[in-house]
This record gives sequence, structure tokens and C-alpha cells, in this order.
Amino acid sequence: MSPPHETTEGDCRGPDRAGPEVRPVLLDSRQWSYVRRRYELTPRELQIAELVCRGFRNDRIARDLRIRPGTVKTHVRNIYRKVKVKSKIAMLLRFVNEASGPAGLQSPLPSTQSLD
Repeated sequence: MSPPHETTEGDCRGPDRAGPEVRPVLLDSRQWSYVRRRYELTPRELQIAELVCRGFRNDRIARDLRIRPGTVKTHVRNIYRKVKVKSKIAMLLRFVNEASGPAGLQSPLPSTQSLD
């Protein structure tokens, strides 16, 4: 999946902040794969969930994916149902907690024991 085209249209950074829009990536591809399996998301639902979690609005997602805004809304509603949340922020927090929690995909910590 390729990210939507990065533009400054609708950017909240102000007129003196030029350059492409920066959207943070909170989960890596392994974590998103875990989320997809955990919640049985379709490939399109996963794509939309990633964009929502990166802060894109439904109208922007629809434009970039060349689908109708109502279709994005339907996908988001289906994701909420599967994840059992009622808002975008709750969905984001659930994904971050699940993917980086004890059952998620944390990197194993290096051993602190010496080999003496």
C-alpha cells in the first residue's frame, strides 16, 4: 500500500511552514500485520485504518484512494465494530496498545545475564 500523496493542502501548520506534510507512523508493518490478523480486517479496512491512524480525514482518504467518502465512512464503521471502539482515537490507542503490549510484537529485550 502506498501512502496518499503528501501535500500541504489543509495543513494546520500555518503559512510560514512550507514543505510536505509529515504524518507520523506509529506502527510498523509487522505490527499492522498483527492488528489485521487480531481483528480480522480486510486489506481495504487495514489500509483505511492505517491512514486514519496517521491522522488523515475521511474526505482526504476517499480522494486519495479514489473511492466515495461514504465508502470510507462505511469501512471506518466496520473497523469500529470489529475493534469494539466508538472513535478514531480509541481505535488508535487500541491498536498501539495491542501491537506493542505483552501479547503484541515487542522486540525481545537483550539478556542482562553474564556468561561467566
